Amino acid sequence: MLGLVSRKAWIWAYLAAGATFIAAMMAGSGGGAEAGSLLYAAFTFAAFTVIVGIGQMFVVTLGPGNVDLSIPATMTLAGTVALKFMASDGALVVPGLLIAIGVGLGCGLFNFGLILLMRIPPIIATLASSFLFQSVAIWSNRGLRIKPPEGLADFATGGTLGIPNVALVALGVSVLAWIVLERAIIGRWILASGQNKRAARLGGVPVTAVHFGVYVGCAVLAGFTGFLLASFSGGANLNMGTEYMLMSIAVVVIGGSSIAGGNSNVPGIWAAALFMFLLVSMLNSYGLGAGVRLILTGLIIVSVVVLASKKGGRV
Repeated sequence: MLGLVSRKAWIWAYLAAGATFIAAMMAGSGGGAEAGSLLYAAFTFAAFTVIVGIGQMFVVTLGPGNVDLSIPATMTLAGTVALKFMASDGALVVPGLLIAIGVGLGCGLFNFGLILLMRIPPIIATLASSFLFQSVAIWSNRGLRIKPPEGLADFATGGTLGIPNVALVALGVSVLAWIVLERAIIGRWILASGQNKRAARLGGVPVTAVHFGVYVGCAVLAGFTGFLLASFSGGANLNMGTEYMLMSIAVVVIGGSSIAGGNSNVPGIWAAALFMFLLVSMLNSYGLGAGVRLILTGLIIVSVVVLASKKGGRV
């Protein structure tokens, strides 16, 4: 058992999530109904984090310095534009989804253009573009909160066989991400680029094209998540993506992906997302506020980074 945990360090995230769940239940009545409700909520809200976390995971896998800080603004812009286009009309759900994905695609192209053509470091490029995307969202929104079509809202807030629909969607995205990493040539290219960019290029890997695909894919997933989140929450608002800047990075680090690049972990994203939600629930149960949560999140990330550095950059 210890050997398995040592080889699969992300198992610690699942163990932490389980321990946090027990602690949260101890603070309440601990009844079966309460436990079921907490788990349902955990999988619901973790689903949004998982989707954007997977996009961020691919970016971080490209190696040091690669991170997308425009995810929150991309989510907001995509959700705002899509819901404004649909105008609560159920017949426009599919076009609205395509528009959200298209917005994500455009944001990804813009980000990569800054990185490649202007040679701006990714962390600076995506931070700068986030201000632009957010400004466009503010201009487009103009203080309005347009409700999603009723059928779309019912799907986003509903469940199938006791499982939240958004969690099933996130599971589908996770399976596709795992297939890309483990079974597709592009997955091997991504890992090779993150392990040693120069060696990968000499080995015939189209490094620039790989970076292009990853940044665009991350933005598309952010746009898709913005569409889902706006539908789930009853409309797009200008702050709906704010918490996902830190959260998307936290679940990558806590979930066991290598902070040095070249190694990704899809199951760990789920574990970390569930852990982060359950941590908030536990702190709320004990009457502790958001400030404590942010402090603990920071301490956890720092601890994981320190441990990873002692193990040669892998967690």
